[in-house]
Amino acid sequence: MTAHKVAIVTGATRGIGRSTAIGLARKGYHVALVGRDKNELMALKQWIEKDGDTHAIVCAGDLSDTHFWDEIIESTLSIWNCIDLLVNNAAWRTIEPMSDIDITNWDKTIRICLTAPAFLAKKVCQSMLEKGISGVVINVSSVMSQRTGGYSPAYAACKGGMESLTYELATLYGPANIRVVCVNPGNVQTDMGQDYEDQQGNNVSAQIGADMNDHTPLKRAASSEEIAQAITWLSSKEASFITGTTLVVDGGFTHNFNSYSMKKLQFPHLF
Repeated sequence: MTAHKVAIVTGATRGIGRSTAIGLARKGYHVALVGRDKNELMALKQWIEKDGDTHAIVCAGDLSDTHFWDEIIESTLSIWNCIDLLVNNAAWRTIEPMSDIDITNWDKTIRICLTAPAFLAKKVCQSMLEKGISGVVINVSSVMSQRTGGYSPAYAACKGGMESLTYELATLYGPANIRVVCVNPGNVQTDMGQDYEDQQGNNVSAQIGADMNDHTPLKRAASSEEIAQAITWLSSKEASFITGTTLVVDGGFTHNFNSYSMKKLQFPHLF
């Protein structure tokens, strides 16, 4: 086995996944970078390897393809012979209500956002058990597991499922000292949040983001680096007794009752 720890990060090309891969590399992890765009993954690999003695491999493919799951595990083990950490971050979704979504988009969302994470976790944990590794699986959920918008049903269902899956896997693998934790981000500045349109095709992402900020006590969106820092910490020894739970990283959004615009109507001197 390598002297470095080894992590697999899905959805590594951009946003939270990219920031997580960089953060883990800075902590000394070798990283298997999983995503669809090979060129972006290669650029990230070069970025990771330019400064230190950590290395990265590129696993380019489609997580809706079940054969790709085996390729990720086999490629990682063939290079480093161990896996210490899996970060299930990749996601795919459409923006359409249950009244409009078809079975193809529903099935693809479920396959990428829930089934792939479940079976990657299964395969990674099996490797950890065989090699006696006290590893970690981190699942990335969303506040949409609890606070839905009415326009992305398969994605919301998957994020709720990711949290329940976390509790199930933590219970199963805990006796082997394998921790399974979920991270639940709120509004985050990523490319995935920039594709909201109205019925005329106008992009309304900025307006939607501003409204979320108005409901967030910290009055802003998170950066992808801030979510990555939570993931990196949860994977560390400092979090060694944390398993079977969800860490909400949302700037206070979930537990705030109404927008600050509404609060000002009652208490302008406070808000």
